[in-house]
Amino acid sequence: MRRERKIRTLLFSTLYPSSVRPGNGIFVETRLRELLGSGEVDSRVVAPVPYFFSTNPRFGNYALMAKTPKHEILNGIEVFHPRYLLPPKVGMNIAPFALAHGALPAIRQLLAGGFDFDLIDAHYYYPDGVAAALVARHFDKPLVVTARGSDINLIPQYSIPRRLIQWAARRAHASVGVCAALCDKMAAIGIDRSKLLVLRNGVDLERFRPIPQAEARTGLGWPTRQTLLSVGNLVELKGHHLAIEALTRLATYRLVIVGSGGERQALERLAGSLGVADRVVFVGGVPQADLFRYYSAADALVLCSSREGWANVLLEAMACGTPVVATRIAGTIEVVASSEAGRLAPERTSASIAETVEALFARMPERDAVRRYAEQFTWESTTAGQLALFKQAIQANARSMA
Repeated sequence: MRRERKIRTLLFSTLYPSSVRPGNGIFVETRLRELLGSGEVDSRVVAPVPYFFSTNPRFGNYALMAKTPKHEILNGIEVFHPRYLLPPKVGMNIAPFALAHGALPAIRQLLAGGFDFDLIDAHYYYPDGVAAALVARHFDKPLVVTARGSDINLIPQYSIPRRLIQWAARRAHASVGVCAALCDKMAAIGIDRSKLLVLRNGVDLERFRPIPQAEARTGLGWPTRQTLLSVGNLVELKGHHLAIEALTRLATYRLVIVGSGGERQALERLAGSLGVADRVVFVGGVPQADLFRYYSAADALVLCSSREGWANVLLEAMACGTPVVATRIAGTIEVVASSEAGRLAPERTSASIAETVEALFARMPERDAVRRYAEQFTWESTTAGQLALFKQAIQANARSMA
């Protein structure tokens, strides 16, 4: 019996890691790795980066983009990082066109090398999904686009991006949301609900595993006092400032902040001005492979975001047996759906967060129960959903060309 050929997909997204920026879009790589683990898919990745002229470290993240190799094998997956020009001021409106134009040579190189992909699997709707729609039209390939969060929660408030997202959605075979709330938002901006599908993120239960809290704390040099953990880029929307402010109402607690970004100095000044600097620890960025130690050492994770699609840190903490306190926002409500997972703060204020922390500690779930809750969020159903969707898209495209 002849073995059925693997589905060949081209993953297209600026949110994909590189050897220089290994933490960029790790959730996109994880979903791809799980998909490849099915044995039914063969994939290549085109992950464009904006052109920048210098690798001098003083330019920070821009220098890292300049240092990104144009081609690499990353964790066994072939990845292309073509450059595209993104001029200031008008960048938002022309970004999809610049992105598509910059990616075409790399895609032609793939095709010339014999990788005639069956489908484009794009992540992040704007500009990535719109650019992928342009590429799909150019090569006459079916397209699936996954929305991730701010691409739908924030960007469509601008008229030109909104119209371009709507056009790309009509061109796509389907639009995927990582939570039901994102699908509702896509329907609200005019995307055909019959073409919407929820495929939630799972959690890597091997990478994020519990170890004894005392062992984790000893390894990190932490004291035994009550400790909250806040994980995420140091930007306003993640709400680290609210976690710091909450300490003024939580006199016996300390806070460990994991993440890097431009807000660090402002957050350090805030902790000093509130008189809690001696109870706030800034760790900086931590590799994904080491995060389980921090989750296991903490008593609870706090996530004070103003918006999220599907916050992976919540499931990562739970997989390590650590309950969470999070703001009651779309997407997060779907993750923290049981008292075994943690608590949701009624309001996004430091007072509400502090009250919710105290409520959690008053009835703290057993860490084994938290882990069991996380175990229901495997990648199996998401992988099965992707495979079914890809097959449908390829078949529909073949019928339209017949």
